[in-house]
Amino acid sequence: MKCGWREGNQIQLLENGEQYYPAVFSAIEKAERKIILETFIWFEDSVGWQLHDALLKAAQRGVSVEVLLDGYGSPDLSERFVGELTGAGVVFRYYDPRPRLFGMRTNLFRRMHRKIVVIDGSVAFVGGINYSADHLADYGPEAKQDYAVRVEGPVVQDILLFELENLPGHAETRRFWRRRHRPEENRTPGEAQALFVWRDNHEHRDDIERHYLKMLANAKREVIIANAYFFPGYRLLHAIRNTARRGVSVKLVVQGEPDMPIVKVGARLLYRYLLKGGVQIYEYQRRPLHGKVALMDEHWVTVGSSNLDPLSLSLNLEANLIIHDRAFNHTLRENLHGILAQDCQQVDETMVPKRSWWNLTKSVLAFHFLRHFPAVVGWLPAHTPRLAQVQPHRQSMTDTQDRAEPENPGVKP
Repeated sequence: MKCGWREGNQIQLLENGEQYYPAVFSAIEKAERKIILETFIWFEDSVGWQLHDALLKAAQRGVSVEVLLDGYGSPDLSERFVGELTGAGVVFRYYDPRPRLFGMRTNLFRRMHRKIVVIDGSVAFVGGINYSADHLADYGPEAKQDYAVRVEGPVVQDILLFELENLPGHAETRRFWRRRHRPEENRTPGEAQALFVWRDNHEHRDDIERHYLKMLANAKREVIIANAYFFPGYRLLHAIRNTARRGVSVKLVVQGEPDMPIVKVGARLLYRYLLKGGVQIYEYQRRPLHGKVALMDEHWVTVGSSNLDPLSLSLNLEANLIIHDRAFNHTLRENLHGILAQDCQQVDETMVPKRSWWNLTKSVLAFHFLRHFPAVVGWLPAHTPRLAQVQPHRQSMTDTQDRAEPENPGVKP
């Protein structure tokens, strides 16, 4: 499948769960024919139960509903929770579910990390927001800062076609030779244009990264990248620095209060290299940053599920929307500028790891890891991920106890 730039779309930025969940649940309530939903994390908490109820009601009124969850990100949904959905006719699948070893999840790599909803082939949602209460501000200091988009228009058909071709499960096979897909050119730039792009382990294994590289090469005035897990490959890191060195204002927003401490350690190993090239680095301080967005100049934007780290760029299944639209670019720019002014601390030389043999050794190792990881990972022993469908079962009378909302273990999303 190959997607192209589509014109005439209506695109809305959604910030955090406060805007995202009502928009998704409202669209589900209005669905008449088919709902396809896939996500990395679905927790059995207040948000998870709202999604459960919305999908259950849709299935009960005759809407075809298909769900795909990642077996690593969503391992703990109860049989009752899933059984109510499958009993109503929901097609419920897990991507690569694997048994635990000594209580630990074993499918660490090749995750299904996309967050997509398509409803009736007329409206779609793409972004980085999972279905869990920690995407709402009232969750507390650990609530995540994140983004998604709601889109109507011709690009929705591309997203739907992608789902129909991939959701039923064409098995991923190990190939010794793989054709590289060239990024789609926007030959007639305009307004309300959108391009759906994804990363898989076949022909599209570096599409998202290559769109970032092309954006950086084309930038003339300003680039803002806000990304939760920043530890990109060497060529992307080099391109970010080179863009700043030729006079473009390049602002990088990373986690200052990360949900995983190792995130800050990894990113800070790269600070000296980027700062010397003129990149302005900001650490977001209000709460954990979970966004995966970027903008360039007055028109270009991307919003999606892809982090800029080895997992997203080399292993996970990801999806982003590339947008060419002045109004949408302005909306995201205003949002990010507000965050930069109110909630970020700009990195200076005092925050860079001090020069020492140990820090120099760590930096050299990090750079060599970044340079060679994409090639090395292709040779790692890899199973063939599978889709496992949950079969419907009869609900017993004892399965009517009050709904519990257990805590779920934190997962890097």
